[in-house]
Amino acid sequence: MTTRHPLLLAPSILSADFAALGRDIAAAERGGADLIHIDVMDGHFVPNITIGPSVVQAIHRVATRPLDVHLMIEEPDRYVEAFIEAGAAMVSVHVEAVPHLHRTLTMIRTLGAKAGAVLNPATSANTLEDVASDLDFVLVMSVNPGFGGQRFIRQSLRKVARVRDVLTRNGADVPIEIDGGVDASNIADVVAAGASIVVAGNAVFGTPDHDAERAVRALRDAVTTRSLPGSPA
Repeated sequence: MTTRHPLLLAPSILSADFAALGRDIAAAERGGADLIHIDVMDGHFVPNITIGPSVVQAIHRVATRPLDVHLMIEEPDRYVEAFIEAGAAMVSVHVEAVPHLHRTLTMIRTLGAKAGAVLNPATSANTLEDVASDLDFVLVMSVNPGFGGQRFIRQSLRKVARVRDVLTRNGADVPIEIDGGVDASNIADVVAAGASIVVAGNAVFGTPDHDAERAVRALRDAVTTRSLPGSPA
């Protein structure tokens, strides 16, 4: 039996103002953010470069929510310990980048963080079959990773359902996270499909009024409104 996991909103700082990260993170937290999502890119696994452990450590000093660190990098085993020491509470690695996924997930958990596996849009949910029991969560990419502000891939909704099926068949009742192109227009569909950790970057930090606090509230309201009796399905 699958547990209904609580909705957790995870604003992604990839779309925040890097000159004022503390301010933007505080605003998102006031709006009800449950996690702070941090995308780490190396310019090799994905065509972009972002931040390293020292910035995560600085964020950890000011954030009051757990840090959800998504490693979009080659050879993540070399850096997992540094990111956890810097303050990562959750660490996810791409199945496409890790030759020994079981070992990497075990390392993350041994070091005291929650371990997640990430699937790119074209990666089959079946790749999770043999590591389901080693996962604390799964991250489904609903865009091709590397840049913020991309359009949501609608097939990702079916992908979430397939991931849940694989997890259930293997006795793993863990939350599914989704990342890429989520905003107030589709977040209710994402949650209805089975995702319970929702990453949003541009929809939080890239709004015309630059009001991250209001934007986080609007995302949660979009889900709540959809669930009310008489609301459109």
